[in-house]
Amino acid sequence: MTPTSQTLNLDALIVGAGVSGIYSTYRLSHAGLDVLCIDTAGDVGGTWYWNTYPGAMSDTESYLYRFSWDKEDLRTYPWSRHYLYQPEILEYLRHIVKKHDLRRHMCFNTELQTAKWVEKSQTWSVTCANGLAITARYLVPCLGLLSKPNYPDIAGISSFRGKIVHTAKWDRKLTLSGKTVGIIGNGSTGVQVMTAIASEVGSLILFQRHPQYSVPSGQSPIAADYREKVNANYDQIYQHVWSSATGFGVPETERKAMDATPEERDKAFQEVWNQGNGFRFMFSAFGDLTTDRQANQEACKFIRRKIDETVHDRRKANALKPCDLYARRPLCDSGYYQMFNRDNVDIVDLRESPIEKIVSEGILTQDGTTHRLDVLIFATGFDAIEGNYLRINISGRGGKTIQEHWQDGATAYGAIACSGFPNMFLVGGPQGPFANFPPVIESEIDFVTSCIIEAQKRQGGRAMEVSATAEQHWSETCEQAVEGSLFKETSSWIFGCNIQGRKNKSKFYFGGLKRYRDWVQQEIEAGFPGFRHDSSDEN
Repeated sequence: MTPTSQTLNLDALIVGAGVSGIYSTYRLSHAGLDVLCIDTAGDVGGTWYWNTYPGAMSDTESYLYRFSWDKEDLRTYPWSRHYLYQPEILEYLRHIVKKHDLRRHMCFNTELQTAKWVEKSQTWSVTCANGLAITARYLVPCLGLLSKPNYPDIAGISSFRGKIVHTAKWDRKLTLSGKTVGIIGNGSTGVQVMTAIASEVGSLILFQRHPQYSVPSGQSPIAADYREKVNANYDQIYQHVWSSATGFGVPETERKAMDATPEERDKAFQEVWNQGNGFRFMFSAFGDLTTDRQANQEACKFIRRKIDETVHDRRKANALKPCDLYARRPLCDSGYYQMFNRDNVDIVDLRESPIEKIVSEGILTQDGTTHRLDVLIFATGFDAIEGNYLRINISGRGGKTIQEHWQDGATAYGAIACSGFPNMFLVGGPQGPFANFPPVIESEIDFVTSCIIEAQKRQGGRAMEVSATAEQHWSETCEQAVEGSLFKETSSWIFGCNIQGRKNKSKFYFGGLKRYRDWVQQEIEAGFPGFRHDSSDEN
């Protein structure tokens, strides 16, 4: 939509038109609210609008990387491979918006600049970069879990005479054919883009700071009978999703790795390796890989052996083998290790010779070697979760900013609410379930919708505001849930370790999707005890 005036009065303002913004718009508009969803981008898609790098792909299987609430669409919308690539995901999201006539509630090329709580009117006053002013009773930021690009702190970046590109802001006009390309970052994005471009470039050099474990994705075309079986069993499939810990549709066994013989362990690992999917490898062969160090080390040994079997060059293979635990968000790939058998693909192990600086010709490492490059790709991920919030001006009760509220680390009660910020409900914010994101989004938005419906019932326009005590208790619950997990012992973006100066704090609830949904239902049935009922109560 295009606003007909420069000031709008709304029930709810949704910020962000990605997966979470689309479902928020659907739910709140169907709840009878006057809703507007704004986005800086020129169309829907969120992460999938911006992340157009070669090979961009979901690591959730196609039959689950979609909304659960349109059963007819689940059975009829086409998908032909086990995993969806970025163009397919973006087209699917556009399809949903069109099918449910949601675009009439949306306004693009509209960047939120400030959002301020106005005590007298009990509303949010919002200004946008295009001059639009909005007054809304409810503010629903859907800013994205992985949205703000993270650039590495390397000296000399501005001196490079070639082309620098970040995967989160890919230059669609960039041509790589025949060029010497360097890449920094070998997480999920780096693995995907390298595998996609290796056959196109003249040469590809990975500057690797930290090797990571990756398993096959199992990407391939689907057979007709596979889709038929999925369609016939969607009710049971989603029953399993909602009752699981990860929501990825993979079996979640309780079998202990060390109860099996070495031969049985290898067989179990090989079976999930052959099937593909990182979460299947981590949770379906054995149930204690993330909690038992010895079990985890057996998985590590298996993947390292696979690297040795796959990569012919011993130098490359040794550089690619991780030494730490298998306890980050699990990666999967479509031929990553095989790619290093190509003559035009090499690896610089920065553990042996770190980067000294970027120079005009390329990258200078501390051993004195200048690696000449035409293009340098940063696949260095994101300032995850709170990064997009910290870059804008949100101020709650008494002028308190979100930056001040999160100075000791990002927290949110039940992943959706912050004390001192009445009637503001986050989606994809801090301390949500560590699980498949579409089911997490739906779970959080259903909670948000229940909160807003409750607020609508209250007399005198009283706001829904979580107490500081309740928010702190949820934060403690999240810390308790990760105790005993090997994830906590491994440096990763999950705890903010990729951002210099960021305090190490659990950004997720590791209790599982089912336990989160059960907790939400208990909160609703108990009358929303975490939310205070009068503005004179404690913050």
